[in-house]
Amino acid sequence: MSSQLLPFTATPPPPPQPPVFLPKAPSPSILHTLSQRVYIPSHVYKHPSAILLELCTSMKELHQILPLIIKNGLLRDELLFQTKLVSLFCNYGSLTDAARVFEPIEDKLDVLYHTLLKGYTKSESLDAALSFFCRMRRDSVRPIVYNFTYLLKVCGDKADLRRGKEIHGQLITSGFSSNLFAMTSVVNMYAKCRMIHEAYKMFDRMPVRDLVSWNTIIAGYAQNGLAKVALELVIRLFEEGQRPDSVTIVSILPAAADMGSLVIGRSVHGYIIKAGFESFVNVLTALVDMYAKCGAVRTARSIFEGMNERTVVSWNSMIDGYVQSGDPEEAMKLFQKMLDEGMEPTNVTVMEALHACADLGDLDRGIFVHKLLDELKLESDISVANSLISMYSKCKRVDIADGIFKNLQRKTLVSWNAMILGYAQNGCVNEALSLFCEMQSQNVKRDSFSLVSVIPALADLSVTRQAKWIHGLVIRSYFDKNVYVMTALVDMYAKCGAVQTARKLFDMMDHRHVTTWNAMIDGYGTHGFGEAGLDLFREMQNCAIKPNTVTFLCVLSACSHSGLVEEGLYYFNSMKEDYGLEPLMDHYGAMVDLLGRAGRLNEAWNFIQEMPFEPGINVYGAMLGACKIHRNVELGEKAADKIFELNPHDGGYHVLLANIYATASMWHKVAKVRTMMEKNGLQKTPGCSLVELRNEVHTFYSGSTEHPQSKDIYAFLEKLVDKIKASGYVPDTNSIHDVEDNVKEQLLNSHSERLAIAFGLLNTSPGTTIHIRKNLRVCGDCHTATKYISLVTGREIIVRDMQRFHHFKNGECSCGDYW
Repeated sequence: MSSQLLPFTATPPPPPQPPVFLPKAPSPSILHTLSQRVYIPSHVYKHPSAILLELCTSMKELHQILPLIIKNGLLRDELLFQTKLVSLFCNYGSLTDAARVFEPIEDKLDVLYHTLLKGYTKSESLDAALSFFCRMRRDSVRPIVYNFTYLLKVCGDKADLRRGKEIHGQLITSGFSSNLFAMTSVVNMYAKCRMIHEAYKMFDRMPVRDLVSWNTIIAGYAQNGLAKVALELVIRLFEEGQRPDSVTIVSILPAAADMGSLVIGRSVHGYIIKAGFESFVNVLTALVDMYAKCGAVRTARSIFEGMNERTVVSWNSMIDGYVQSGDPEEAMKLFQKMLDEGMEPTNVTVMEALHACADLGDLDRGIFVHKLLDELKLESDISVANSLISMYSKCKRVDIADGIFKNLQRKTLVSWNAMILGYAQNGCVNEALSLFCEMQSQNVKRDSFSLVSVIPALADLSVTRQAKWIHGLVIRSYFDKNVYVMTALVDMYAKCGAVQTARKLFDMMDHRHVTTWNAMIDGYGTHGFGEAGLDLFREMQNCAIKPNTVTFLCVLSACSHSGLVEEGLYYFNSMKEDYGLEPLMDHYGAMVDLLGRAGRLNEAWNFIQEMPFEPGINVYGAMLGACKIHRNVELGEKAADKIFELNPHDGGYHVLLANIYATASMWHKVAKVRTMMEKNGLQKTPGCSLVELRNEVHTFYSGSTEHPQSKDIYAFLEKLVDKIKASGYVPDTNSIHDVEDNVKEQLLNSHSERLAIAFGLLNTSPGTTIHIRKNLRVCGDCHTATKYISLVTGREIIVRDMQRFHHFKNGECSCGDYW
């Protein structure tokens, strides 16, 4: 390794200039104040100005003392004053003034070089520090060990591995390769540059190791995501006769948290008590963080409440603990308590509060936190701005999020990812794709989060061609081994109707996260392959992958879509009894849906009555949907009454109740519901179906005639209906009244999915599969008609409605008429 540090792309120090200081003499009050701070015998220094320099605590005071020093000629000849002034200017961050003192000195002692180099490293200007270090070598100043420790620290903080290696080489040639302090700094530099194995090599070669050395390598492994190794090193530390101090503890508690090991965390807690560290605020803060991340939030709160002193980091750890444990409401209460107690939030605090607001979907409190930013002077913090984008997106105000994004002066990759995901979460598929393409055009390098943000938008679009495009991009970007990206692809293919392709990708993955299993089980469920979903869940159990609450929701949904009632009841009970997972509102909703679809309506209603908490709108909505399927007016009315109490402004449930009445020919009640809707300004969501053809998505609404091919579509449909009637199709017109029979059939034939299917058949060659996406549930008559269409045309038709997939082929549907 070269003994020269060149070439360095470093900025040279400021050119020599004569000292220029404030000419104003110090006021008597300042001198009096400084002299009163501490008693130092005057005989220690030749001049009282030396005492004033020792007592100086700010740049303002220093500039008031300087005229006295200059006036008495002390700056030119006295090493004490030269060194002290250089040191003070460096400490106060004024390197230009430090250089003005340094440069005019004719016979510069080595100590002045060392002091100024320390100043450059403290300013974190690596270029300037290395340039000055090169000058020291040119001026034949022999380096000391602390020159290297300071430089290595900056290289580590900047993650500049190349220059760090060069400094390491200079350290060796200067004879410090066995120095304890120097080699500890080398270990730290490699660890911070994410070269932890190199760091360990340096550590292992050290002839003598102190506790600081051990703490450095332990922290290095912990911060590089190797928590298990970090904890194993603590055991070695004990074996070599050392005892962890508070610094060690603060390093290994996050490692225990990363592993999710409450057992190890409690063991460390026991050591803390024995070692007498329980009064250290940083140790207690690390304990709060560890317990919260290991799921013991109550224990974390107990420690937090028992702290005699709390830093803002303590508050942040506890607030984050609630957010990560799924209790955003308590996180916001604690945030408000923090404000009430006068503790000033940091950018981290604000981001956690915004995360909580996003999880709650609480726009009002999100706006309140947003307004705090001006007061806290955090409005220009890019990380806070990114959190604002995410919060507004999750609170369904993607328009505000878009405004924040567009006004950002400096967009980071996180900003782009947050906005793309925000669009995707709000169903703005085209906007998400456009922004992703714009990011690429501006040469912003995508990462795994970029892909995981845009892939759900493509899944929502449900276009196989687009799915293949992003899949190819994933492979070309070398993210095809990333578990999160591949999980998103599995989910996307399943939602595009290609469930077999999804399974192929699933089987090809070397490593699978629990989310991967959830995506594949859910994919099978939405396609009506409930048995396959349950088989995969059993395989998951055999692979020792611990299911979570989402896993059981996917399993229950799969059972519901396939009519597997007994299996669903078994897994609902197993969830709590075998895995200790408390069912949430969505699980109860899935069980009501399961029992209701199977026709066990009384059992479903009793299940609702026995719920341990107040049922939500999704639970009663599942009950109302089941009553529609099985034409149960009495329970349907009960469920509807509860829904209207909870959310009287949702028109969809009013339409569902009206359809129940229509099926029972209770037309006066249908009229009553419609009158209620008109009075409250509620409207039925119009049916909409999408079909892609030659890179263009065509949209059809029920009864619309705006498409350029409308005339041909309706003519083709008329002939097609004649064909399917000849094959046995009988229109179900029971839900329509007050019009003639032929008009009823015309209304049925103008449903959006039929228009989309006809368009697809007209514009594709024989044998091509037709993919349709609909925003509502497929009605019974369209389901029957599509089965016959698949029979007479010999085409496979895949329809994705708001709840599931239907694969129509040869006159049959994959759902088995159970949906």
